[in-house]
Amino acid sequence: MLVGSGFCTFFAQMGSEEFKPWLPCLRLRSRRGYELGFAIGQHFATMIHSRFKQDPYLHSQMLPFAMSADGQQLISSLSATNKTRFPEYWDEMCGTADGSQVPFLQVLLINMRKEIAPFLPTKTSSEKLGDADQCSTVLLHSDNLSLIAHNEDAHVSILDHVYLVHAELEDGLSFVAYTYAGELPSCAFGFNSYGVVFTLNSVPLASEEAVAGGVARNFISRDLLEAHNLDDALERARERHLSVGHNYNIMDINERKIVTVETASNARSSTRNIAMEPFFHANMYLHLQVPQVANETSLYRQKRAEQLPKLSKMEILSLLGNVSDEPYPIYMQGPMLITLCTVLFDLQNETWTVYRGNPQEQVIHSHDSLRLHSI
Repeated sequence: MLVGSGFCTFFAQMGSEEFKPWLPCLRLRSRRGYELGFAIGQHFATMIHSRFKQDPYLHSQMLPFAMSADGQQLISSLSATNKTRFPEYWDEMCGTADGSQVPFLQVLLINMRKEIAPFLPTKTSSEKLGDADQCSTVLLHSDNLSLIAHNEDAHVSILDHVYLVHAELEDGLSFVAYTYAGELPSCAFGFNSYGVVFTLNSVPLASEEAVAGGVARNFISRDLLEAHNLDDALERARERHLSVGHNYNIMDINERKIVTVETASNARSSTRNIAMEPFFHANMYLHLQVPQVANETSLYRQKRAEQLPKLSKMEILSLLGNVSDEPYPIYMQGPMLITLCTVLFDLQNETWTVYRGNPQEQVIHSHDSLRLHSI
């Protein structure tokens, strides 16, 4: 195994941030499974410990639930399902726990929080945990501009608890994944050397629609990093035995296609091809007709996005940086939710750009090709 510490070469940004990078990156060659997870956990152990210590729901909601009879039964079922369905990713999660020296139960709970939330004993607890992730995405595929632009939003406790993983695996596959500390790569966005790119948006499936002990969304997004092409990515995203659901925005730079997919439990999914008309997705189901929880922040963002132009790169970055409609702006600045970064995947130029701060100001943290080369 080869490991490169600090920044990836294409993320180097020296100066005042030299000793505390805004977005640290680990580059490594590794075998899948435990070895990969252990290397990530060991390298980012301090950050993982810090994130888990500060998580507002882990200690107040999930750990107490995990000690109850109902919690133990649910966790046992989730563990059996996901370990059987994705043994390599399960081993990877075990490696992350061992490498970071964080109790495995805590790593499991963080990775399966969306599958646990619907079954918490009080509705308020379930809804609070479900609201912890919020993102906004603009998709466009026209003759002049083809892109996925995405605000990665999260609970403020996630700030300074994210990193990039650039891994080259034993069969030559490489991927880059924006990763929340202690979680499988990636619950946010990533791409691989096969030319598959994706961003993710949480969607609020009604609690009564959740299936206890189903496949967890973090395992699906980790699996997307292995997809060979668009059809393969769609097959992986549309897993039939999900516990809850998710929104996947997928680009194939070889087939020159962009789609958005909404999934739910009980083998339900809807796929929409992106074309000339700009498409904005926040955190509610838009084309898959399933019962869902009204998400006030999404309703505000969706309405605001409909009012704003989004036919050029400048307009799209301006939209993602919009701070109108307090307390639910598209670009989030706290106190509970915050925009961690903005990423723009450009299909025509085959590049990706990460913006730091409000994307209206276009402060570029990194800009590089989507074509990955050997580490």
